Amino acid sequence: MNETTTSPAEPTTTTATAPSWRQRGSTWLIKGNLLIVFVVICAIAALLSPEFLTARNLANLLQQSSLTGIIAVGMTLVILTSGIDLAVGSVAALSGMIVAILLDGAVPIPVAILVSLAAGVGIGMLMGAVSAWIRLPAFIVTLAGLTAVRGWAFTLTDGRPAGSGLPEGFTIIGGGYLGILPLTGVIFIGVTLLTGLILRYTTFGEYIYAVGSNEEAARLSGVPVNLIKMAVFGFSGLTAALAGVLLTSRLTIGQPTAFQGAELDAIAAVVLGGTSLFGGRGGVGGTFIAVLLLSVLKNLFNLMGIGSFVQMIATGVILVLALVLNKLLDSRALAAAR
Repeated sequence: MNETTTSPAEPTTTTATAPSWRQRGSTWLIKGNLLIVFVVICAIAALLSPEFLTARNLANLLQQSSLTGIIAVGMTLVILTSGIDLAVGSVAALSGMIVAILLDGAVPIPVAILVSLAAGVGIGMLMGAVSAWIRLPAFIVTLAGLTAVRGWAFTLTDGRPAGSGLPEGFTIIGGGYLGILPLTGVIFIGVTLLTGLILRYTTFGEYIYAVGSNEEAARLSGVPVNLIKMAVFGFSGLTAALAGVLLTSRLTIGQPTAFQGAELDAIAAVVLGGTSLFGGRGGVGGTFIAVLLLSVLKNLFNLMGIGSFVQMIATGVILVLALVLNKLLDSRALAAAR
């Protein structure tokens, strides 16, 4: 009797279809759309104004964007947890006043700077703790902080500027250069890189994204949600205080009226940079490019002699168009993923 031998069925292998060049291009466009817009605006600026690409103008551009950029980096972490910090401008003004008053009283430069930065961290952590543990909306808590902290800055000197004849070792921080690069710009780049590394490679960074993506799920997974919220507000206070110290160093005087409206510029840069106001998505790389983009627009308008009122209108329109573009590209990315 002949036996029939049946060979086992060969395993079915599924071969992943490589994405087409069009799909790859679409993915790159979605991820890098802001960078593309930035390059296009810079190209237009270079064509319209020969002075735009000069080393002096680019250095001024970096210096002008550095303080808002430093504040925006801290704001990015807060927004990643689906929070908001409206008090950053007031915290920056207060810290600038504190360092000027301390230096005017012959306090050593490192001590004066550390005290000013500590004040920013403390205020930020206090607002974060109130929002996290008492369960008050961050918008309300920081709106109250915006008013109270600004009032504190005015109270320190009865509304007058602080400091006179600040030491040269301090003023060089905000007004000095490293080669052709302004020190404030170098600090901005350093803060951005350090924060990016924290977000990408540390447990703290993972927790920030987890809290912003789904706070309740993060809490059930053992993430210390309240501590993370307090920490990101403390970091926002730190970056705001650093910006305040740097401005006082540049102006050689502390101004209680400084940084009015800085919170709006920072939030605009963060959202324009691709960080979701609902939390859990984004990063400081996009914020960095967005800050530079907004500065390029202002710089271009100044070089072209466009009035400040028209600048406000044009910047607002461009900001809205950029956000609409981001929204459309995000929707396309979600549709492609389904």
